[in-house]
Amino acid sequence: MKADDSPRTRPARRNISDVGRLLHPVNVRSGVLAGIFILLCLYALKSASAFLVPVVLACLLNALFAPAVRGLNVLWIPRPLGAAILLVAILGTVTYGGYRLSGPAAAWLAKVPESLELIELRLRGVKKSVAEVSKTSEQVDRITSLGVEEKTQKVEVKKPGLGQFVLGQTQEFLIGAGVTFGLLYFLLASGDLFLRKLVAALPRLEEKKLAVEIFHRIEHHISRYLFTITLINSIFGTAVGAGLFMIGIPNPVLFGVMAALLNFIPYVGAVVGITTVTLAAALMTEETSKILLAPALYWGLNLLEEYVLRPIVMGRRFTLNPVVIFVWVIFWGWMWGIVGALMAVPLLAIFKIICEHVESLAPIGEFLSNEGAKA
Repeated sequence: MKADDSPRTRPARRNISDVGRLLHPVNVRSGVLAGIFILLCLYALKSASAFLVPVVLACLLNALFAPAVRGLNVLWIPRPLGAAILLVAILGTVTYGGYRLSGPAAAWLAKVPESLELIELRLRGVKKSVAEVSKTSEQVDRITSLGVEEKTQKVEVKKPGLGQFVLGQTQEFLIGAGVTFGLLYFLLASGDLFLRKLVAALPRLEEKKLAVEIFHRIEHHISRYLFTITLINSIFGTAVGAGLFMIGIPNPVLFGVMAALLNFIPYVGAVVGITTVTLAAALMTEETSKILLAPALYWGLNLLEEYVLRPIVMGRRFTLNPVVIFVWVIFWGWMWGIVGALMAVPLLAIFKIICEHVESLAPIGEFLSNEGAKA
């Protein structure tokens, strides 16, 4: 036997049966079933948003306010009473803020018809050009119809009016808010009841320890993240409102609160805020300097907050892939609307923490992280 023909040096040849086993239909069927399962989960998340959004929001708020309830419990205040005190304080703050902002918001809405007329006057030249193009298109259609007259029956679908739409949205918002605060109270009042039930249900000691570690780490990180980001956004909204007040834009408090809320949505919130401030400045004043200075101020403060204030305050505690964050925000905004976009980053942080503690999901956690991106 030659050296080249030895079994060690001879190249391995796959039998046709080996190839058949690699392309076994069970693998294809499993992939198809997994795809169908994912699509069904997405459909369930989309269709059950009216139920899931308040539940998920209440769980996130529970992670934020649970340390405060534990602090009250240390002061010999029972958990149910502490949860009630905390919720009354939150509702009072939100109600008072809404009442104070209702006046500027109503004044802004009252100017909408006048603003629309102003926009129409400024866009009259563009509207005239579009009308001429439409007229030319109708003439071409009339010429190419060769004199054939077609009798068509117009079917008009009556849509709900503005009042019905606003009433329906208000009713849905009130129901969702009631469910959220009701569930939040029971979660805060129960404390670690669900964690104890989960630990008791797990069979092995290792699983019990892992569940407790994951739960406490999620609560710790999400609580610190939500508190820190709320503080940063409050500073940012205050700076935007003060800057707009200094350049003479009306209702600066309203736009400051809007900027603080929109800043909870990464990337997309900044684009919406700059666009809104630009349109508001264009409608409220005719001075070109103010129209250009308002979005420039918003954009400059956003850059300072994004690249100076946030890294100093938060450090590398939540280092997430910016591309994944952007896609994640768009996805949850499509699934659950504005509330879904607001909850997107905390949900992504929770998922990353779970991936870091589950060995089979470790590659996904590494993909979600932004650590080592500058290397």
